[in-house]
Amino acid sequence: MIGLESLSLSIHGTPILRDIDLSIAPGKVTGLVGESGSGKSMTALAIMGLLPNGSDVSGAVRLGDENLLNVSERRLCDIRGNRIGMIFQEPMTALNPVKTIGDQVAETLLIHGRAERREARRIAGEKLARVGLGHMPLTRFPHELSGGQRQRVAIAMAIALHPELLIADEPTTALDVTTQAQILDLLNEIVDEEGMSLLLITHDLAVVAGMADHVAVMKEGEIVEQDATEPLFRNMNHPYTKALFAASSHQPDRKPLPVTDAILTADAVVRDYPTARPSLFAPPGRFRAVNEVSFTLGKGESLGLVGESGCGKSTLTRAILGLDPIQGGRITAFEREVGPDFPNALRAGIQVVFQDPYGSFNPRWTVERLVSEPFHLMPSPPKDRRARVAEALTDVGIDPSAMDRYIHEFSGGQRQRIAIARALITKPDLIVLDEAVSALDVSVRAQVLDLIARLQAEHGLSYIFISHDLSVVRSITDRVMVMRAGEIVEEGVTETVFTDPQHDYTRTLIAATPRIPDDWQEDGQHA
Repeated sequence: MIGLESLSLSIHGTPILRDIDLSIAPGKVTGLVGESGSGKSMTALAIMGLLPNGSDVSGAVRLGDENLLNVSERRLCDIRGNRIGMIFQEPMTALNPVKTIGDQVAETLLIHGRAERREARRIAGEKLARVGLGHMPLTRFPHELSGGQRQRVAIAMAIALHPELLIADEPTTALDVTTQAQILDLLNEIVDEEGMSLLLITHDLAVVAGMADHVAVMKEGEIVEQDATEPLFRNMNHPYTKALFAASSHQPDRKPLPVTDAILTADAVVRDYPTARPSLFAPPGRFRAVNEVSFTLGKGESLGLVGESGCGKSTLTRAILGLDPIQGGRITAFEREVGPDFPNALRAGIQVVFQDPYGSFNPRWTVERLVSEPFHLMPSPPKDRRARVAEALTDVGIDPSAMDRYIHEFSGGQRQRIAIARALITKPDLIVLDEAVSALDVSVRAQVLDLIARLQAEHGLSYIFISHDLSVVRSITDRVMVMRAGEIVEEGVTETVFTDPQHDYTRTLIAATPRIPDDWQEDGQHA
């Protein structure tokens, strides 16, 4: 359907892609896998003609008789959306925040002159219904939708004109397992029904194993191996493919610590949010985000918290950190009740690592200032601040010379290490890790999980590990709690919960997790 021939790209003289040869067959799913920075997204942008300024590209991107590298921008505008559609990695930034979802889907039809405004709106409604949003008013804005719903809107826009090729760039990276399964099933259905080709870009080998007909593995701008999916997974001729495979099932070498006294206790915690009044004279409504949650965390213990988006994980986390008040129950840490007035000296003993390290850092501050930021919680900041920052950076595998650099100069994995260093700087007893590895590719994720396990052993840390990636939770926690609609529906020793789940919802989460077939894994390990 489309073919890349010796595609090479440099940006301001820096080589990005080198001699890429890839054929995408009509009606088939082609997987493109590799680490962050391997060139996967740049390959997609080269196909779409959306390369940044300073790009020097050679070779060919052949769509029928045309080389898309040589056609005019006007011609590319005719092709984009019409013959090639693209789903971008982050739907919230890909969608226009000031336009309704109906207008955004209809816009594709209007720009290409396929329909008048009224007809375009009708077709937009049909497309949104096709992706499972038939109940959603066309007047909704992107910020009113969940992550999975926004991704469905992006898919509706991409398929509005029945393109021949659909490019999906990490379409499920930030989604929980059940939403991810729904989006992948939807993409499979669209490919089958529309007969279109799909280029699926991802770092998740299990997703590729379950969807793709053909897989290409990229490393440092080159395709190092490609084949039909099953033969590639069984044989793995290139060392890099074997390394990716090993990293995807990596188990940190961790020995559970002896659990001593409880450092955090939650007793029947309730968190309500006010909702709009149903009428002018009616009292305001209440939405219960956390409903009578109770648990105890011991010193040196690692506790997992899993569940779908919207189940109340983040709300419970904010209450544990003392950022939000609770409307019922009690949270106790270090023998003091936790709340917005929790003393700073004690607050320094509970630190957090956020999902998006770049978004949680001030980009104008140097690494030294970023890592030392929690010192403001202490009665008197240490005089050896720079030495303490150097020690924390060394602990997480970052050279102390990085102290005078800025956060934009680091990769995603390095930023997450710096975020962990910031959490360590006050020598806390408890670290809350909120989706700390969800956006990392498999090899970097394996390194960060090893780091987390090592730091726990060295410092006797307690962890609350919040994630939608069940394989990660299974490898790094001692106990796990499964949360649904604000309630803990199952709790127990991690391995017991995963091997013998008692609640239907837990079984649903485990069943929705993508897997590489066991016999492929055995062959891959043998290779």
